[in-house]
Amino acid sequence: MSIVSDERTGGRRIGDDGPWPVRGVRAMGRGLVLAALAPWEVVLFCLMVTAISLLGIGLGVFLVPALAVALRGTTAITRRLAGQWSGVGIEDPYRPRPAAEPGFKGLVQRNQWILTDPATWRDLAWTLVNPVVGLAIAILPLALVGYGVFGLITPLIWEDIADAGGNNWYAMIKVTGDGSALMAAALGIPIALGGLAAGPHLLRLHAQFAKSLLAPTEMSRQVRHLTETRSDAVNTSAAELRRIERDLHDGAQARLVAMGMNLGVAERLLAKDPEAARAILADTRQASATALNELRDLVRGIHPPVLADRGLADAVRALGMDSPLEVEVNAELPGRPEAPVESAMYFAISEALTNAAKHGEAQRVTVDLWYETGRLRAQVNDDGVGGADPSRGTGLRGMERRLATFDGVLAVTSPQGGPTTLTMELPCVLSSPKTSSS
Repeated sequence: MSIVSDERTGGRRIGDDGPWPVRGVRAMGRGLVLAALAPWEVVLFCLMVTAISLLGIGLGVFLVPALAVALRGTTAITRRLAGQWSGVGIEDPYRPRPAAEPGFKGLVQRNQWILTDPATWRDLAWTLVNPVVGLAIAILPLALVGYGVFGLITPLIWEDIADAGGNNWYAMIKVTGDGSALMAAALGIPIALGGLAAGPHLLRLHAQFAKSLLAPTEMSRQVRHLTETRSDAVNTSAAELRRIERDLHDGAQARLVAMGMNLGVAERLLAKDPEAARAILADTRQASATALNELRDLVRGIHPPVLADRGLADAVRALGMDSPLEVEVNAELPGRPEAPVESAMYFAISEALTNAAKHGEAQRVTVDLWYETGRLRAQVNDDGVGGADPSRGTGLRGMERRLATFDGVLAVTSPQGGPTTLTMELPCVLSSPKTSSS
């Protein structure tokens, strides 16, 4: 899962402007660039197959990783050009590289990672198929234009061709005189124009063909997503445990140790100086109250009691009342989701309200919370200055990671000048038919 930004900051394909003949000429040039990759892809295919065949004698262990880098670099060029020239986005399909041990054992593990990744074999299939099918698609516009131009000049050269014993056919026209040569020239015009017109469409067809082989499959997407979210969940849990440990060590634990020492002093002073013992006990009572509040705050940060007792809608209303902003909460939930999902949405909304107050310079926030088509949905709108950028904000990234653990989605719309809208979705099933509405 990734953050979706609804701000439109570009995205126009490079060179998709200008009159259609210009686009056609440009597409022919780009087709030549794609065609130039074909010989190198043939070489890569032969080298990679040879390296794999040499694994049995150990030599391939050293060759496969180096050739895999070249193979993936070549297909990466195709993916990038498909996006830039045709607007066909192709994601990298490769599985995350695992940590490998040093030395020869690590090299063997890297080979295993490369050869067990289905994307490697799809890349290899691309280097086998593209030099035939892809090459034909890439050069077809140029071939059509060239054939059309040949038809246009047929009246000038047909006699020389016939005298040399060459073929005097042009498409379905047999050129035997000036009349048939003019017919060939007339036919060459639509063929050349057709090649120019078809150029951008064939370029896009090549990009779609590349996507069919070089894009990640649904299974590889799921594996990659699960790997990333598992890693995020583990890191987030570890960071949360370190925070709890630090808060306990520096807060409640330190106060409890001090309280124990004070009680020992008070016990020794009780017979000698009751007034001093009474003062120490009073301080200890105050310290115990402070420690209790710190423990309550710590528990609230882990799982707020109001969330456990009264559910998500009331917990979000409590967030709104504690916020320095004017917060309106509209919630309609026909039941309660599972506790982890409920907690993830609660803390995501809490982070959104914090961002609105801290960074958005907002005055008013509206929170809508509802359940629809198997998804728990929330939308947070503020009247702040906007400009929220997921690539720069750690808060938004934290929300993304929290929701991603449950296959959730976060969409951000935040133009400069505002307003900012955060939309969150979490797939879940609600429990008892209990309605909570504003």
